[in-house]
Amino acid sequence: MQITIGTSEFESTFYTQAEAIAAIAKERGIFDRVDIFATPTASVGNAERMEAGEIEFGLLAANWIGRAARGEPPFERALDVRMAAPANSGPMFFVALRESGLETVDDLRGGRVSIGPAGSGMAQHVATMFGVLGIGFDTFEQIHLNFLDGANALAAGEIDAQFQCPIPNKVMTGLAERADIRVLDYGAGQLETLLERVGFYRPAQVKAGALRGHERDSDQIGVLNVIATHARTPDDTVGRLARLMATQHERLAALNPLFEGLDRLFDPLRSDGAAGLTIDGVPLHPAAASTYRELGLIGP
Repeated sequence: MQITIGTSEFESTFYTQAEAIAAIAKERGIFDRVDIFATPTASVGNAERMEAGEIEFGLLAANWIGRAARGEPPFERALDVRMAAPANSGPMFFVALRESGLETVDDLRGGRVSIGPAGSGMAQHVATMFGVLGIGFDTFEQIHLNFLDGANALAAGEIDAQFQCPIPNKVMTGLAERADIRVLDYGAGQLETLLERVGFYRPAQVKAGALRGHERDSDQIGVLNVIATHARTPDDTVGRLARLMATQHERLAALNPLFEGLDRLFDPLRSDGAAGLTIDGVPLHPAAASTYRELGLIGP
């Protein structure tokens, strides 16, 4: 059996997570072949490719799966997506060179800020966050670069800040090794406002020591990333992927630290049943729910 997983740009967090899944699928003989598709527009493009039948699974930030199912912008029509498994949850943050003098998100006004490729999930996150915080897109210069190009531009002084997520990721680690960086903080009450008004955000931190030169815990927002599929994906295919994610979390974390804590992301199933992994109105694929029930993650 062969599957294709949609991710984001090469060596991005989504891409490296899919590499770990593919490695374990090969080790355990779960799938004969796992292809990884680097989707430039990440979450949005993955949802669209599943609808088109080009991929069986796609990594999405949780804020996109409900929009895709409802056909809300940037989606032109409702897509028949389903939840397959949680993937990870980690911080999203702005980073600047330490010498820049930028210290808070408010300091981005008037600057050149890389917010991710046009139409990407990262760019939409910035739009959501800044809309809530009242930071107009006309108050700074939007630069649309992928993670690697954005990091290179920041190190070269061609931009003032970059939006990154989550950690660890190779691009962010590499940037911190060749430049003195600062993770920007939020102003008084801003994080609380974001968490109160945006349901798919949750508290997160960039821990002290997570990056070279980062010497304190920095409170940020985080978003759950998920593995989605399509309603028409065969039960056996979905069940195999769901079982891999639910039973191989230790091995996944050993291959990629982004999967640390994956087992805890299944906890809502124990308290709320299948509804525990209904994300923004999008339910589990029936085969995923059945697999989690067989594994004892969902009660009888």
